Amino acid sequence: MSDSLSGKSILLGVCGGIACYKAVELLRMLMKEGAEVSVVMSGNADKFVTPLTFQALSGRSVYHNTFEAGSSDSMDHIAFAKKADLLIVAPATANTIAKMANGLADSALSNLFLAYDGPVVIAPAMNSVMFEHPAVKANIALLKERGAKIVDPEEGELACGAVGTGRLADLDDILFSTRSVLTRNLDFTGLQVLVTAGPTREFIDPVRYISNPSSGKMGYAIAEGFRDRGAKVDLVSGPVSLKKPSGIEIFNCVTASEMNDWVQRRFPHCDILVMTAAVGDFAPKTIQKEKMKKGGRQSLNLELHATVDILKSVAQKRTTQYIAGFAAETENLIESAKEKLVAKDVDMIVANDISAPGIGFQSNVNQVSLVFKNGTVERLPRADKREIADTLIDRIRGELKA
Repeated sequence: MSDSLSGKSILLGVCGGIACYKAVELLRMLMKEGAEVSVVMSGNADKFVTPLTFQALSGRSVYHNTFEAGSSDSMDHIAFAKKADLLIVAPATANTIAKMANGLADSALSNLFLAYDGPVVIAPAMNSVMFEHPAVKANIALLKERGAKIVDPEEGELACGAVGTGRLADLDDILFSTRSVLTRNLDFTGLQVLVTAGPTREFIDPVRYISNPSSGKMGYAIAEGFRDRGAKVDLVSGPVSLKKPSGIEIFNCVTASEMNDWVQRRFPHCDILVMTAAVGDFAPKTIQKEKMKKGGRQSLNLELHATVDILKSVAQKRTTQYIAGFAAETENLIESAKEKLVAKDVDMIVANDISAPGIGFQSNVNQVSLVFKNGTVERLPRADKREIADTLIDRIRGELKA
């Protein structure tokens, strides 16, 4: 059992939507992390899940009637708000989001929201048409502008049978956002970061291409790490099978040429560039218009030409940007990384040995060495890619302060 939220007092606000039942499991997850959780319900939430359910699981009274006759806790919205470290509203309906954005106080939850002065995590869940309505978008944007952390809903099948964006975010994502808000260090606030991730594909014909097994996990972890520390993040992503992270602007591409186009467009606007993408070095000189037939031949000769060197190209155009590149090597790891750092004229190279078993491409773990412009080398221990991302971001922070 994790204790990452041990000693934290959390208010879980639950609204009256079909996703209300998921709040029961979220409550259990928060408690397993060591949090003390008190549940606050909107006016209609008890039509989906009873207060007794939340009370039995949390071991605490549930605040759901603003002024219940005969109650000694008629000022619960003040008492609850004073001791809480965080307020989570999940699911957050369009109605409650509107109340929070506009200062209405006609339910236990909206009352408490106005009395609470602390970090807020909001996970909207509603029909996709409602979610896309300009009024809802404006209310969410206003809450975000005031400092609320919005965990964007997912795309999928909705309760009404339609398919669209509006499903409550994965509970793990809500839990992760909770952790990051309670422990965050917003030392990159005001900075724009550009990250590249994933592989590129260079087509031979309409159905065949040259590529590599990069999963994009390292780049996505780095992008999320910068986001959680206050940066605005652009992510240029090759074709991957990863879930789109919330709060990050994603620019999808396939070929090295397309990735180069996006990087060249976004680079002038960034303060930091981290190139983790495994960009193909060569591409077929000619792409066949039709699928090539094997016929009776036993071999096939392809003429390849070098793709654009994105990292070197943007480094030549830099003004004040800090640039870190990645080097995936199978031999002479540190020597190759040092050569690449000089050749590309960048500030740091992150070198990883992709020949080592169990790390690198496709894996959730990695082991890298950081090679700096001043000649120092830091070998990091084998760790989860998110841990490595956090360490890398720490080192970049140190470099910017130097």
